[in-house]
Amino acid sequence: MRSLLKIEWLKIKHYGAFKILSIFFIVGVVLTNYIVFSVNKNIIGNINTAGLVSSFNPYSFSNTWQTTSYATGFLLILPALLIIILITNEFSFRTSRQNIIDGWSRQEFIEVKMAMALIISVLCTLLVLITASVFALFSGTDFSLNGFDHVGYFFLKSFSYNMVAVLVSVLIRRTGFAIGLYFIYLGAENIISQLLDVWSMKLRSDHGIDLGSMGDYLPMNASDGLLTFPDNPLKSMAKSALPTDYYWVVIGFVIIYLFFFIWFSRRRFMKSDL
Repeated sequence: MRSLLKIEWLKIKHYGAFKILSIFFIVGVVLTNYIVFSVNKNIIGNINTAGLVSSFNPYSFSNTWQTTSYATGFLLILPALLIIILITNEFSFRTSRQNIIDGWSRQEFIEVKMAMALIISVLCTLLVLITASVFALFSGTDFSLNGFDHVGYFFLKSFSYNMVAVLVSVLIRRTGFAIGLYFIYLGAENIISQLLDVWSMKLRSDHGIDLGSMGDYLPMNASDGLLTFPDNPLKSMAKSALPTDYYWVVIGFVIIYLFFFIWFSRRRFMKSDL
């Protein structure tokens, strides 16, 4: 596997799209978190809210892991797009077929693509760790690992997004169509998720049935549902009307979906024509 990963690196290290999307993601992570940090410090902190919000610091060490993971989660579409471009290019330029002719097995080819998706998720998570630590240092608060589990949730979300990208790429094989389908599915699932969440609230308020936020049980929204903004007084008041967050149920769905994405991507490539 190590030799195959070295070959993958040789393929992408001088590729323009790889450099551009990587830079956009790194800059986007820093800029997004800086905006949240700046807005809280310079605007919300100066608003008279009877101490409800002004005393809340999303980048204190007790909140930074959760805040940074949540804010960065909105940018995970960029690594997913990179994966789609890289894999679909293999089919467009027939390099996938050439790799098989040169002695790779089908299993090695698809597994190295999934390994790349995993490595990208790990690198994104490391960037979150560094960014969270830097912003927390500027907050002047004492070190804490409170909410550190959200970094793990971020990794699950990143890997889920990347594996959906692998699956779409193997199914469609054309860059434009694959990217289009990815966005269409993401948008459609978000709409369905919102409708399910409204139904969840209605069930709780009208019938006392609390099934949690059912929108979080969908394939991509499951990992989205794990990442939330840190609790604050205003959020706590709003949560009284919302369904309960069953984190362990959602984590179970995320893991099941990940296994499905991995299994189906591998099966699809192994059975399809080159």
